[in-house]
Amino acid sequence: MLANEVRPGPNRYITGDGVLADLPEYLREFQEVAVITGEQSFDVFSNYYPHSFDYPIYRYDGSSSYENAQTLAEAIQQADAVVAIGGGKIADTAKITAQTLGAELIVIPTLVSNCAPFTPVIVAYYPDHTICKIDYAKKGAYMTIVDTRFLLATPVDYFIAGIADTLAKYYEMEAIVRNMAEDDKTALVRLGFQSALLIKNLLIADAIQAVKDLETGQLTPAFARITDAIIALAGEVGGFAVEFGRTSGAHALHDGLSYLNETHSVLHGNKVAYCIWVQLAYTNDFDVIEELRPFYEALHLPMKLKDLHVTRLDRDYFASVLTYAVKEEETFVLIDPAITPEKVYQAIEAVEAL
Repeated sequence: MLANEVRPGPNRYITGDGVLADLPEYLREFQEVAVITGEQSFDVFSNYYPHSFDYPIYRYDGSSSYENAQTLAEAIQQADAVVAIGGGKIADTAKITAQTLGAELIVIPTLVSNCAPFTPVIVAYYPDHTICKIDYAKKGAYMTIVDTRFLLATPVDYFIAGIADTLAKYYEMEAIVRNMAEDDKTALVRLGFQSALLIKNLLIADAIQAVKDLETGQLTPAFARITDAIIALAGEVGGFAVEFGRTSGAHALHDGLSYLNETHSVLHGNKVAYCIWVQLAYTNDFDVIEELRPFYEALHLPMKLKDLHVTRLDRDYFASVLTYAVKEEETFVLIDPAITPEKVYQAIEAVEAL
């Protein structure tokens, strides 16, 4: 994908207090609407949504896999709009299904945890929940509807994980652009990087207060800002900077960790939080780790492997993790083209020794 192929987000991004009340109007132009959701996601939606909801419901299987997306497409058969109601895996599943059906995609996030509702990026897994690949839908969502009052139903742990996942945007991109020649930093790359810097500053300034507001059920400007930062602004970084702003070291290692079964129950953003520190150790930025420590402590983010339920540190146990993280088609190589499994393992050891 070329660095000047701008794909910043959905056709329409609707955000605000109570905007889901207008959903019937948004769906009026479609003749055949199919809904992809999960059990818990739809329960949360149904408890909030103020109107009747008479569209056919299809449940995803929790895998975010091509296999499940194809099964759903075969069950739906025909639709001109697919509505995804849920979290990131539901959104990514629906992207594949909508594309298969030739339908427009409408995304209604039920929690604030990542930028999946905003971007055309698809994080695809195999049915056994190991990582398959990062893919891109041929087009973005037709509409993403972010009802900030509805999203006060976000579990606090998911919100905190979303903050960590979004924080990675800055550190992953900074590690790439620091090594780029000035003439290689196009206007779009620079815009993406400034977006990442803005996101980091917003998170450091507002995230701790936003968590407190969520815990007390208060819709505040801080909560709304962090919501839009996690869902929309994070997506804009890669939307403008493309390969230089999507992911790098932290997410490559995160994807490798999917080979350790004990990490599967740990939220995506929490694993990314730990992997940010490993990436910073890899680039010898231990001073930045110490700058981040109070923020991590305040939000109880993982700082050690034990926080990811990993109790072994021997090199052989991490072989599959390291092999995946340094793959040429993965993104750690954007930081260091000469990356090796041993270098990543040494960074892990360094973090564990802190």
